[in-house]
Amino acid sequence: MTNTLLATLTAVVAFLMTLALLDQWRERRRTYQLVWAIGSLLFGIAAACEALGAAGGWNTGLFKAWYLTGAVLNVGWLGLGTAFLLAKTRFGYAYAFIAALAGIFTVLSQVKNHYADAGSVAILYLIFSLVLAIAVAGETYFQNERWPRIAAIGVLAVSVLATVMVVIAQLPEGQMALDNHGIPVLDPLPGSLRLLTPLMNITGGFALILGALFSAYVFMPKRRVLGYSLLRGRLHSRVPATLLIAIGALLISGTDLGVKGGATAIFELSKLLGVSLIFLGFLISIEAFREIRIPFTSIRLARARTEAGSGGDLRAT
Repeated sequence: MTNTLLATLTAVVAFLMTLALLDQWRERRRTYQLVWAIGSLLFGIAAACEALGAAGGWNTGLFKAWYLTGAVLNVGWLGLGTAFLLAKTRFGYAYAFIAALAGIFTVLSQVKNHYADAGSVAILYLIFSLVLAIAVAGETYFQNERWPRIAAIGVLAVSVLATVMVVIAQLPEGQMALDNHGIPVLDPLPGSLRLLTPLMNITGGFALILGALFSAYVFMPKRRVLGYSLLRGRLHSRVPATLLIAIGALLISGTDLGVKGGATAIFELSKLLGVSLIFLGFLISIEAFREIRIPFTSIRLARARTEAGSGGDLRAT
């Protein structure tokens, strides 16, 4: 019952964040808002699957939906949103490094787990990640703000591939074996599909965390030390906002650490706290929300004190 309640609350928070982001995207048409909304929606679907599985039992369809949206896709899309937010900075170098690192960890995952059906797929994933990293780094070097579009091509390609692989995956019928978190064990899934998890999660997770920390650093009071204009106007709420996002992302990424003994409530509670901190960070970030209102209405709950100049776009010179 506790796990069902916590997973349900997590889904509710994620869906509320999705609505708020979509509403802001409708008003301002910032790409990062739409991409974050997609990531948040995927996170909410995964949490809803966990709630349904905990309440009524798991079936093959529910498990596939959970694995696709939760284990593979959502973190990658959230990290991509951060890439679009920081498109005008040199954060592309960090994203390129993370993408290459994800490819390396994908190969190491195959070495560790020895998925019999994976063959040389891990090497293909590594080549893909290295090509993506080189392309992103190259665009960043030439100060081209289109480098997030290259990252988006990578995320979209993996998303399509993962969707196809999940749909065609042959899983055994009947009652599904559960791990100590109440989630079906992943053994029946093909190794080539499971190797997409580190490829997406390492790239997206580190991009979300490092991007938030980078943004907080940029907006902290200090002497100018970076080679481009940091902001226009006074400092604002993006420092605590981005720190909250970083803490929330760390909490979500580390939910499986320290709970191997079967403390499933801690597992679910960590995800609820993580997504709540990310949502709170988005809400108080003037960059993402110049005003807070009931989504898709004109009813305002809060408004930024200054409409002009307080957003502070990051711009490379």
